[in-house]
Amino acid sequence: MSDRHHHGHEHGHDHDHQHEHDHGHSHGHGHRRSVFRRLAHLLAPHSHETADKLDPALESSARGMRALWVSLAVLGATALAQAVVVAVSGSVALLGDTVHNVADALTAVPLGIAFVLGRRAATRRFTYGYGRAEDLAGIAIVLTIAASAAFAGWTAFARLLEPRPVGHILVVAVAALVGFAGNEWVARYRIRVGREIGSAALIADGLHARTDGFTSLAVLLSAGGAALGWRFADPVVGLAITAAIVLVLRDAAREVFRRVMDAVDPALVDRAEEALKRVPGVRGVGELRLRWIGHRLRAEVAVVVDGGATLREAHHVAVEAEHALLHAVPRLTAALVHADPEPVPGGADPHLALAHHAVR
Repeated sequence: MSDRHHHGHEHGHDHDHQHEHDHGHSHGHGHRRSVFRRLAHLLAPHSHETADKLDPALESSARGMRALWVSLAVLGATALAQAVVVAVSGSVALLGDTVHNVADALTAVPLGIAFVLGRRAATRRFTYGYGRAEDLAGIAIVLTIAASAAFAGWTAFARLLEPRPVGHILVVAVAALVGFAGNEWVARYRIRVGREIGSAALIADGLHARTDGFTSLAVLLSAGGAALGWRFADPVVGLAITAAIVLVLRDAAREVFRRVMDAVDPALVDRAEEALKRVPGVRGVGELRLRWIGHRLRAEVAVVVDGGATLREAHHVAVEAEHALLHAVPRLTAALVHADPEPVPGGADPHLALAHHAVR
């Protein structure tokens, strides 16, 4: 992509839009209108959707870190309270729930490391920066969930073979309610922050916490069964909790796999394409690619422009196309726009020199 209409500017999501308004005016009232227009533009939200409002990259990572620390403290306190009850009551169902809560709390560690790495600037070796560390953290989260499922299942199966009475049933029930409350609060907090900063890993971790909350409620069934004298209630509920963890593992693994394989929501591609088609001077949209790097999106696109346009005119169209993408696609932080001349019937292919490099 080296023809004369190539354009490759990349702007951050906190880009300055003043190039739209910096045209000089030779009379006073025009200048005043320009000032008012700039003020209105600065005060108006840049995102077209409040739910998709973007924060600067560093602030996004900082908010993610705060969410991790707060949720780690809440889940740690919840798991500690449950562990005390497990030691007193011997409930294997509550033990499985406690282990899952501990695992959920510990997922903050790889995510925290990923957010810290994501703040580092791109280098000559890591030219896209370190955002992919967040995807690696997602793999660590999946492995942690798998380990907790294996431990909970093994413990429940062993207790099924050798059932034991559960003591302090009322305390177990209260501990289950505490587990639900702690997990549901953390789930809401993680999901909200994850959506605001565009972190799929943080959202997935929030959904994981929500499932933990429902497994905590399942422990109530174990306590109820034990209160009615059914001695297999505890291990059976423990196995049910294991099954719930496996379901979470499946969903988390699928989400992480999609992110690692550069999958995006097709609706985002459609949205980007529609935005490009509305840009004056764009006569067609060629190859369009979107990819996640951590909790940020990047785009690469080829647009068709007038073949007789000057280099400056083609460059202007490319800039406007990039500008339209940054507004239209939530959490997009950079776009590389390549301008192709409109084909002429019987004319030479401008990319003919690259034909022998095409992947077959």
